[in-house]
Amino acid sequence: MQSQCTMPTAADRPTVTQEQLVRGLRRLGVASGQVLLVHASLKSLGWVAGGAAAVVSALHEAVGPDGHVVVPTGTEANSKTSRVHRARIAMMTREEAERYEQEEMPAFDSGTTPSGMGAISEALRTTAGAFRSSHPQSSFAAIGPRGARLMAGHPLESHLGPDSPLGKLFTENAQVLMIGVGFETFTGFHLAEYTYTQHPPMRKYACVLPAADGKRSWEYYEDVVLDDQEFEVIGKSLEESPAGMARIKHGGIGQARCRLVPLRPAVKFAEEWLIMHRRGCPVLMRGCNLLQTHLRLI
Repeated sequence: MQSQCTMPTAADRPTVTQEQLVRGLRRLGVASGQVLLVHASLKSLGWVAGGAAAVVSALHEAVGPDGHVVVPTGTEANSKTSRVHRARIAMMTREEAERYEQEEMPAFDSGTTPSGMGAISEALRTTAGAFRSSHPQSSFAAIGPRGARLMAGHPLESHLGPDSPLGKLFTENAQVLMIGVGFETFTGFHLAEYTYTQHPPMRKYACVLPAADGKRSWEYYEDVVLDDQEFEVIGKSLEESPAGMARIKHGGIGQARCRLVPLRPAVKFAEEWLIMHRRGCPVLMRGCNLLQTHLRLI
């Protein structure tokens, strides 16, 4: 007799409710009044009743009316110097790539351009009362009473540096909530790339923006080389350190494995790690020109 295999349906999966999400967040250590930077995979939670919007509501409820929830809402495809764009044009001729860049690439609009960072990020961006920073490649969005101030003034030349919303979250002593994701997503480590040395390696970037006449314009600028390929190693080292074991909280929310990580000590740890492993590297100090096609650069 031949057996039949059937794929599980939504009805077969345990449903995770907003109330259960809030309870899980509380157990993990999320508290009223916190400033919370969230990196999250909706799929990792299981079948969530209400989807990504319910997750955002649970996060908002967990931090309370005086707290803040912040998510990255980056848009790598908006930059012709990003790895996402390089993959997009990889099979195009030079003429096709130039035509796409000059005529078809959508210009970034902080009010309408969707987040490129997943369903939960996009749900928060579109939540009533949310504020988004203006960077055309590395924007953030926030809800909470000081959301506008946290998102204000995001200069082109500071993707993820001290002058960006990430720098403000460092000042605010934010907590980083990781839902079903690893340290490769830990944006805070990028802040350490700006601060571990007085002269971090730099590179050129280019993003397309809307112009006043309704056309599109390209902005060219320099900023720090951003390389996340070592973030998993840094995160593992952080977790195994005395400070990490004492401060990082672990737990389950729905089906997801989660961490709650204080941002400030994590950045300080990453600074020390980068001093030990990057300072003096001749390739990096030349701006990584020889490795740009291999490193995972923004």
